[in-house]
Amino acid sequence: MLAGLAALAVAALFSGAALYINLAEQPARLRLDDRALLAQWQVAYKRGFALQATLAVVGFLCAAAAWWQTGRPAFLLGGLVLLANWPYTLLAILPTNRPLMATRPAEAGAESRRLIEGWARLHAVRTALGLAATLLLAVALA
Repeated sequence: MLAGLAALAVAALFSGAALYINLAEQPARLRLDDRALLAQWQVAYKRGFALQATLAVVGFLCAAAAWWQTGRPAFLLGGLVLLANWPYTLLAILPTNRPLMATRPAEAGAESRRLIEGWARLHAVRTALGLAATLLLAVALA
């Protein structure tokens, strides 16, 4: 059951980080001027991506191990929901990230602000996936 507990802990960490971004970091950065907004988003995104991408993979691996050990489908489902952040990010969020990462902060303006505002709505789906995975893994442990 250690793998299941680890999967739950990792999914909860992923969810907490994603929720923090949506509820604290994004509203705070939107108070900045366009240049500072873009500069802050670019730095935060690189760090956040590295953290959340790693958590999604590690959480999936732990959940898959727990499923293999116990045969409980909720472990596998929870792990797959957590891992779904990868294709979702590549297919839905990356088209927004590319122009934001390619824009120099000195060139920021209304368009980069609009993209960052849209990015937050896209990121909310990642938060929902993390919370759903956490719930599924908690059910699997129950």
